[in-house]
Amino acid sequence: MEKYMAIDLKDGKAVRLSKGLMDSAKIYSNEPWELAKKFSDAGAKWLHIVDLDGAFAGDAINLKTIEKIVSATNLNIQIGGGVRNEERIKSYLSSGVTRLILGSVALKNPDFVKEMSNKYRIVVGIDAKDGFVAVEGWAQISQMRATELAKLYADAGVEAIIATDISKDGMLCGLNLEFTSSIAKASGLPIIASGGVASLADLEAASKATDISGVIIGKAYYEGKISLNDIFGNKF
Repeated sequence: MEKYMAIDLKDGKAVRLSKGLMDSAKIYSNEPWELAKKFSDAGAKWLHIVDLDGAFAGDAINLKTIEKIVSATNLNIQIGGGVRNEERIKSYLSSGVTRLILGSVALKNPDFVKEMSNKYRIVVGIDAKDGFVAVEGWAQISQMRATELAKLYADAGVEAIIATDISKDGMLCGLNLEFTSSIAKASGLPIIASGGVASLADLEAASKATDISGVIIGKAYYEGKISLNDIFGNKF
């Protein structure tokens, strides 16, 4: 199971939110590239970045910070937040990002996402509240069920789906494995679980779930609930 350390960017700083609410942002580092180096030194292979400003603005607001992170490590980097056109995809890839996460546009323009998936390394982000897909930085809840959206991408060529239960995100209350499993069954794709990791026990539980290929870890690390040695020193 792949472990993805998360860095959420707001105004060039590494922050974490609670339930995706921007006014809940807590700053953890003014130098996110130093965090990335620490993760790499601990054994991380992947880094999960979300441009929170970009998610709302639809633009690469934190591009310069992301470029610093890329140059600071040899980590594979997946990034989302405001990636809604091919120009932005090309810009990130030329900056050294490994693959792109398409979220809001995955609901609004599936044909575009499928086209991009045949040209670039793409991951679909499905963020849900009460089972329904949330978009535009989680500010809007659609009438599309997350499982129905997952079915759309079963044979689209995307590398994986990141499944996030918004009610769990940043709350340190454990992963919603039932929700994650439902996305896996609907899509048949590798699923990266996101939202709620609070302890080593959560990682162990996720590793035993046959339909989870990876887990995103954020606030549990930043709040000292789980160490990098816990995360990368265990064989799961």
